[in-house]
Parts: sequence; C-alpha cells; structure tokens
Amino acid sequence: MKRPILYIFSGLPGSGKSTLAQRLAAETGAVYLRIDTIEQGVRDLCHYNVEGEGYRLAYRIAADNLQLRLNVIADSCNPIELTRQEWHEVAIESDTECVDIEVVCSDPVEHRTRVEQRISDVKGLVLPSWTQVTAREYHPWKSGVITIDTAHKSIDDSYNELWQTLTDWCSQHTGSVS
Repeated sequence: MKRPILYIFSGLPGSGKSTLAQRLAAETGAVYLRIDTIEQGVRDLCHYNVEGEGYRLAYRIAADNLQLRLNVIADSCNPIELTRQEWHEVAIESDTECVDIEVVCSDPVEHRTRVEQRISDVKGLVLPSWTQVTAREYHPWKSGVITIDTAHKSIDDSYNELWQTLTDWCSQHTGSVS
C-alpha cells in the first residue's frame, strides 16, 4: 500500500495559500485542515484565547487521517521553525511522506491589495490588516521547500505551476501526486 503524503502549506495571509491548498484538496480528494477554521472554532465554542492550540489539534487530526492512509493538506501560516518541525514530526510518526510548500506574493503592492480586499470565508474570523501581516514573525525557509510565487499570475496559472512542481516532486519521492 502506498504511503500517504502530508502537504504542508505555508505563507503569509493574502499570499494565495488557502486558495491553492483548497483547490489541491478538491482535485485530489485529500483531507483539508485549515488552522484558521480550527482556531476560530476553539474561540467560538470554548471562549478561549488561542495561541498554539490550533496547530496542536491539527497535528492530531492530521495524524489520525495519515494513519488511515489518506493524504492530508495542512493550510496554515506555518511561520516559524518550531511549527515546521512539528509538522515533520507528524509525518515521521505516521510513516508518511511530507512536502513543504510555501506560497508567496513577491509584489508588495499586489499583496497589500489582496490583504486589504479579502473577505473572510471563516465565520467570525477577523482578518489581519496589512500592518499586522507585515509585522508578523515569519522565518525564512532554510531549504527543502517548494515555493510558488503568485504575484502577477492568475489562480489557474499558480495552480498549474503548483501541480507541475508537485508532479515532479512526487515522481521522485512516491510515484504519483494522488
């Protein structure tokens, strides 16, 4: 039986990461885990000030699905080395492959416009301002990440680039994207 894949999406708000992650989930049938949804659910249902709990819940849900041999797409800012390592630990403990995907928008004017014009699709979630996005702690990747730059590209063009890059990655690591 083929090993499942944990697709770990990362990137600042407004980069296009959720759009690409959701499309990949829809096209592959992978389980989709969005940290924004999990954290907002904890806030709404438990009246709790969420910090790292959303990630820790997502790790457990991801592990459950990977153990069922299902591919999982993790959608989060994943801004620091700690969360990146913890996602990798989920893959290792689940005996699965994992691939890091960073989505960026390299044009600050376009990125700002996206951030300022976004409408939340998670009920109750207050989206960050441009000032909050640019002030967010976000560590540069050291290595081993697929980077998709969505600046000046359509969603289709960005997704096609992602798909081709993942196809190439998977042919080297697993044999198929599935």
